Amino acid sequence: QVQLVESGGALVQAGDSLRLSCAASGRTSGYDYAVGWFRQTPGKEREFVTALNWNDRIYVDSVKGRFTISRDNVKNTAYLQMNNLKPEDTAVYYCAATPIFTGSYDYLRHTSWHYWGQGTQVTVSS
Repeated sequence: QVQLVESGGALVQAGDSLRLSCAASGRTSGYDYAVGWFRQTPGKEREFVTALNWNDRIYVDSVKGRFTISRDNVKNTAYLQMNNLKPEDTAVYYCAATPIFTGSYDYLRHTSWHYWGQGTQVTVSS
């Protein structure tokens, strides 16, 4: 089992930056698990934002150039650096983990990820 705890959500203004953290515990190894971030707004499905699978970083088009995913395997913590935030980035952000996957894996679907944190609210005001 893997436990994930997010932190860092806040109310910020458009153009601001924010860094989310995802602390992992349990049967974790930085080299066995991919880590991802999803976000969700009321009434909508959980949306893929980014993933770090081994050394490959994957981003949804809407955050490319603004968001950066990283991880510290010593601290067992993943991060999501969010720059130039926009009101449309407002959502609950969830950290997720799943075993390292191959190219055919459907990582865009939230149901493909095994472990989840509780979520952290990010609100961007205009």
